[in-house]
Amino acid sequence: MLFGLDGVELGLLIVFLCLFGGILSGFPVAFAIGGAGIISFGIIAALDSAGLLIHQAIDTSSEVYRSLVDSGVKPDAISIFRYPELPRIAEPVFVQGWEYAMDRNVSFIVNRMNERVLAGASIETLLAVLMFVLMGITLERSKIANDLLTTMARVFGPLPGGLAVSIVVVGAFLAASTGIVGATVVTMGLLALPTMLRNNYSPELATGVIAASGTLGQIIPPSIVIVLLGTLAGDLYSTAQESRAMEAGCSDALTYLGEPAVVSVGTLFQAALLPGIMLALLYALYAFGYAMLNPEKAPAVALEASSNEPVTRNEALLWFLGAPAAIIGGAMLLGSFGVIGSQNITVSAFSDAGQTASLRTNVGPQCQAAMIDLHGQEAWDAAVAEQTAIDAAGGVAQATKLTEEEFAQAGVDKIAAAAPIGTGVTILVIMLGLVLAIGRGVAPSRDTKPLILGAIGLLLVLLVDVLLIAPTTTPGVTVLLLALPALLALYGAREAAARCARNDLIRVVFPPLVLIVAVLGSILGGITNPTPAAALGAGGAIMLAAYRKLQDQGKSGKIIIWATFAVMIAILIGVNFDLRINQSDVSVESWIAFGVAYGAYLFALFGLLYGCWVLYKGAVLTPIVRETAKVTSMVFTILIGSQLLNLVVISFGGEHYIQQFLKSFDNEMTVFLIVMLVLFFLGFVLDFLEIIYIVIPIVGPVIYGGSFDPKWVTIMVAVNLQTSFLTPPFGFALFYLRGVAPKEVTTGHIYRGVLPFVLIQVAGLALLWFFPSIVTIIPALIPN
Repeated sequence: MLFGLDGVELGLLIVFLCLFGGILSGFPVAFAIGGAGIISFGIIAALDSAGLLIHQAIDTSSEVYRSLVDSGVKPDAISIFRYPELPRIAEPVFVQGWEYAMDRNVSFIVNRMNERVLAGASIETLLAVLMFVLMGITLERSKIANDLLTTMARVFGPLPGGLAVSIVVVGAFLAASTGIVGATVVTMGLLALPTMLRNNYSPELATGVIAASGTLGQIIPPSIVIVLLGTLAGDLYSTAQESRAMEAGCSDALTYLGEPAVVSVGTLFQAALLPGIMLALLYALYAFGYAMLNPEKAPAVALEASSNEPVTRNEALLWFLGAPAAIIGGAMLLGSFGVIGSQNITVSAFSDAGQTASLRTNVGPQCQAAMIDLHGQEAWDAAVAEQTAIDAAGGVAQATKLTEEEFAQAGVDKIAAAAPIGTGVTILVIMLGLVLAIGRGVAPSRDTKPLILGAIGLLLVLLVDVLLIAPTTTPGVTVLLLALPALLALYGAREAAARCARNDLIRVVFPPLVLIVAVLGSILGGITNPTPAAALGAGGAIMLAAYRKLQDQGKSGKIIIWATFAVMIAILIGVNFDLRINQSDVSVESWIAFGVAYGAYLFALFGLLYGCWVLYKGAVLTPIVRETAKVTSMVFTILIGSQLLNLVVISFGGEHYIQQFLKSFDNEMTVFLIVMLVLFFLGFVLDFLEIIYIVIPIVGPVIYGGSFDPKWVTIMVAVNLQTSFLTPPFGFALFYLRGVAPKEVTTGHIYRGVLPFVLIQVAGLALLWFFPSIVTIIPALIPN
């Protein structure tokens, strides 16, 4: 063995040195990774041909090995790490020669490019990366970040440490709208750091809070990190759990787990929401606490007065807190009493006889023992009782169609059980009611008659829904009955919205907030998957940037506003009407609804194209498209290069060697801790893209093949990478900030300032470690 190292160990070392040599060479990382794979393979092949790379493999023909297998130990569990005393044989790292390995690598890379870059199942999800990048760069180039910083500083500035708190709030906003760490850190460093220094803020606190808030894009959805991790996590978890089920003696993962072994990017977004908010709150609390203890280093700052109408504390509490809480709380209370709820009267033509047991019980003894060990004896006994009842009723195959009398009675029962007020009408009333309340609060001295008329209109909407609209009323008749009271409510809401538009805070925060809620709400609510939501976000960002550009030019943005309403109209019609006009029997109201929806769609498309034209004429669209192309091409080129490097590691047994080492530990918590430490240190020198596509495929089968929740594993990895992005001396966020910081801010200031936030990150990781429910509670509450 060369240098006393096993051939596989030496091969891994060669790959490691070639990778870091390529990164440090100054070549673009996207090309350096692929080049490192090719060069390392050539070096390993040359050393192997010279007989210098010898792997000490277990002698599977020995008597000791056969007796170990005969005792019940599975061959996959036998390794040189767990059984170092087993006889070994010396063999080259390329058992069948490097030529055969190269041939396999070429064929594999072609297959993987087809699966993951050109035409695979994950391509649709990867398209979300392009859309989110476009959305983020558009918002960043449209100076929305500048407006947010100015407005938030005016709101929080008078508080101790208020500027630092405003940085955290804006960082969370930008994270939820861009998801690009470098862009967020650079933007806030350029805009906020000089302001904080001019107002006598400590350079340490200023740089620390900017760097930390900028990394929130790693975890707060829509995070590109989670999109890319999710595309791998789904495949890794499914494959690993299938292998785990086979080892347990079960036929598949569904049988063993009692549920499908799947995890989606949308579910990961749900899981990441609460940890991201938690970290932002911890940052803000630290900034406020620091200011309380060191007031001279984070003073309160009274910035220039805004044009907002003065509001007393009682008025603010009533209209900004009390009234919204009453509206939302009242709706929830009525919902608990059945007054508000679903009015869906669709009845299944089949009985419930086809319902299966909670667990599959028709399994072998080995699988049964494994399932009892996993789920518990009580769950197994319950499943056995359920299956016995199903068999006594004739089995699942006896799911029969209801008779005409049973079907009619089921329809009558469904109509009788429907709530008097529909969920859709309630949501509309809540939204308009919140607009009226906030409009009253921002301008308490103005005439209240329009707002009172709007509130009366909302009450009439509810009254009409209760008295005149039944669950069997057609959508067309429902629209006609609600038209007059809804117009009255919209009249009041229009006046309230106009008053809100004159408020600096609402005018700046509301548009990006609506866009974020629309994108994340559609994903977190399970309405759609990330790709259509990302397309909605990209289109919305373009229209928002175009409206901002028109305002700067002193021109009207009515076309953009009406196009936005056209999108809302098309969505509302699509939700409430059956637009399938290719059926044999289509009602008149469906044709009318289709015509209106199609017209709204065409106008919305015109508004989007008009927005693109405005940005193009304003010399904004070209740099946006160019920057988007640069970022996305870098992502996909790194993906290709990482696949090549990963295949080189697989070809000489490096992946199997690492996995055997990790599996040699009996405690899977220890294994996960080792992986987290390795990822943490790799995060100093590798970007998240390299780690996701090089390291995760190697360790993924181990960390996703145990009993841990895959959502928790993925979010822990994402937060861990975020921590390494901050940690001196190699954190990427620190280099981004160093590049835009003024000369009076030294590297020492940045390092000292970021250390408390690194400790906060470690504390956040510890909280997620000991309280996994922080990650899993939202996916458990929201249906997927």
